[in-house]
Amino acid sequence: MKVKEIVPIVVSFILFGLSVAFSVLTPPKSEEPALQVAATAEEARPKQEMRGVWITYMELSMENEDNQSESAFREKFAHMAYTCKKQGFNTLVVQVRPFADALYSSDLYPASHVLTGIQGETAGYDALKVMCEICGNFGLDIQAWVNPYRVKVNNVPNELCDDNIFVKHPELCIETDSGIILDPSNADARQLIEDGVLEIAESYDIDGVQFDDYFYPADIGETDYPEYMEYLDSHPSSGLSLERWRELNVNILLSEIYLRLQNCGRNVTFGISPQGNLDNNANLSADVVSWCCIKGFADYICPQLYFSLDNPKLGFEQAAQDWCDLPLAEGVQLYAGLAGYKAGTDADEGTWLEKNDILKTEYNILKKKNEFSGFMLYSYSSLENADAAEEIKNLCNELKSD
Repeated sequence: MKVKEIVPIVVSFILFGLSVAFSVLTPPKSEEPALQVAATAEEARPKQEMRGVWITYMELSMENEDNQSESAFREKFAHMAYTCKKQGFNTLVVQVRPFADALYSSDLYPASHVLTGIQGETAGYDALKVMCEICGNFGLDIQAWVNPYRVKVNNVPNELCDDNIFVKHPELCIETDSGIILDPSNADARQLIEDGVLEIAESYDIDGVQFDDYFYPADIGETDYPEYMEYLDSHPSSGLSLERWRELNVNILLSEIYLRLQNCGRNVTFGISPQGNLDNNANLSADVVSWCCIKGFADYICPQLYFSLDNPKLGFEQAAQDWCDLPLAEGVQLYAGLAGYKAGTDADEGTWLEKNDILKTEYNILKKKNEFSGFMLYSYSSLENADAAEEIKNLCNELKSD
C-alpha cells in the first residue's frame, strides 16, 4: 500500500485513538575563540534554513579524560561550536539525556555518567548551562536532544546509580534482551518524561527539544502484553490491536509534551527525528504519518535519511520523496538528517566510496524540494574525520556559497 493511500486510514485511527486516550489521561504534573567568542549582531541567532549538527553523548563525554574540570569541558565544547560555526552551520543539537540521566542540573534525573564515568556522581558544573552560554556567544541556536524512554541499552551505562528510575521504581520500566526502557503505557513514567522536558525548557536558554528514534525497542515481543490486556479490560470497546495500542501510547506522550511546551511561556520548538525509511518506523511503534499530517504532535520532523544516492536498497532521493508525499499539517516543518558518519566509508554496499560530493548533492536535492526546510548532519565527529574530509569540504563550501 502506498503512502498516500495509508494517510486517510492512519488519520482516522489516530483521531479515534486520541479521543479514547484523552478521556483517561491524568493531568500533566587557539585561533579558536574559546577564548574570544563575541558574536556580531549579524551573526546572532540566524533565522535561515535549518543547518544543524547532532552532537552525541559520546562526543560530549569526559569520562576518559584526565582533566574532567569545567574549564576542560568549556574548551572542548567551544572548539565544537567554533568548528560548526566556521563550516556554515547554525544549530547544535546536543544529547543531554541519553539514559534517563542528565547532563544538566535536574531534580528528576541523576547526573549522567558521561561527564564523570559514574552515573549519579555530579561533575561540579552544569554542562547544558555551559553549552547554552557558548552557543549564545557564537550566535548558534541550541536544541536539547532527549532520549525519552531509554534507561539502559547494550549494557550502557554499565552500572545504574541508586537514584536511577529503574532502581527506585522498576515497575515503571520494561526489560528486554537489549536493555531497559520506561514503560510507554505507564502514566507515571509518562509524567516523569514530560516533567523532565519541561524542566529543561523552563530552566535553560534553549531553542528546542528533540526526541530521536528510540521508542519501543524492536525486541519488545510480548513483554508488555499484561499491560495491553489491562488496557483492553478497561476499554473493551476500543478495538485497538497491540501494535496500535503501542503507537497510541507514544502519541499520547508526544501530544502532551507538545501542548505543555506550547503553554510553558517559552519559545521552545519540539521536534522528532525518526527512522528515514518510512516502513522501518512501524517496528518501533513510531506513527510518523500522524506526526507529519496532524498538527499537535511536533513542530518539526527530521527523518534520518542516512542513505547514499545509489544505495541499492533505498536511495536518498526516493527516501526523501516518500516523506515529501506526506501531506504536512500546517506549521509542521520537515528537515532531513544527513549521514556525515558514512562519508568515506564502505557503507551502503560501498556506494559512499564512489564519489566525494554525495552530501553536497543530497543537500542540493533537498533545496529543490519545497517540503524540506533544512537539514541536520549526523554527527559532529564527521567534521573532523579524515576519511570524510572531502565530502565535508564539498558540503560546507556549498553552504558558504548560498
